[in-house]
Amino acid sequence: MKQRLKPGFIALAALAYIVVPLTLGTNNYVMSVIIASLVIGCVALSWALLGNLGGMISFGHSAFFGVGAYASALATTTLGLPVAAGLPLGGLGAAAASLAMLPVLRLRGPYFALAILAYAHIFRIIATEWSSVTRGAAGISGIPALPVVLGHDFSGKTGAYLVILTIVTLFGLAYTLINRSHHGLALRAMHGSEDATRVIGVNSTLLKGAMLLVSAFMAGVAGAFNAHYINFLDPDYAFNGLWVTLPIVAAIFGGYRTIAGPVLGAVFVSLADQLVFKELLPTGHQLVLGALLVAMIMLSPGGLLPLLRSLGSGRHA
Repeated sequence: MKQRLKPGFIALAALAYIVVPLTLGTNNYVMSVIIASLVIGCVALSWALLGNLGGMISFGHSAFFGVGAYASALATTTLGLPVAAGLPLGGLGAAAASLAMLPVLRLRGPYFALAILAYAHIFRIIATEWSSVTRGAAGISGIPALPVVLGHDFSGKTGAYLVILTIVTLFGLAYTLINRSHHGLALRAMHGSEDATRVIGVNSTLLKGAMLLVSAFMAGVAGAFNAHYINFLDPDYAFNGLWVTLPIVAAIFGGYRTIAGPVLGAVFVSLADQLVFKELLPTGHQLVLGALLVAMIMLSPGGLLPLLRSLGSGRHA
């Protein structure tokens, strides 16, 4: 099975890293849409990891996105650290912020989701009121752009695309390794019966906490990248509810129980909405997107990627 998938992965990587920049690199609008979709896809991937492996549905990933963005922005503007250091620091800042959420890990279902949502609002208030550090509602301007490395300007559309694509790819590989490890096996077993896994010695709270940290780190890096990509940040933008709803829509549409599904869903939804539906229906294009999501849930509850796989296997049968 692995040998059959390897050529497909190489072809997809070649398409993403070579064909897309060569064919679309001069189209700033399309590249901007793709970059935005990959940022959403990165958050969707982190959300899906927490939901699929951790068994926890979050409504508060905007907290991790926003904290990561502020951590990197402040590290580079106030402390003078390079952007290359700011990106992982954004992830670490979000992971550190997630430590405050550990007490709610014992909550389940909607109670956990609402508790995480409350934390997101708390961090937004802190970013607004702690003006001596975050500059409050005025926001942070002049955030350093992505750097020039070996003569290649990563602050441009093509460079930024390659950076966020690499981030998403690395996180996808990390998700795969976790999923295939014995920790991933234990986490999946917990979905059937968490009490039963505790009986055989699995520390479910510790594993859930680890998934929360990893998920927060991923979303934090996405927020950090976005801050350096747009070069401005304020609390309303950094902690906006769209950083929760759009990744959830993308993950469910693409297939949140798969690894590539959330990213595929984000790219498909963004490109379809901005390049097709918006052209056909400028003032109500999001209604078409909502109808498409409902149709996908009804036709293929598992999402787009499982649907494509089933169609492909049906043709080969």
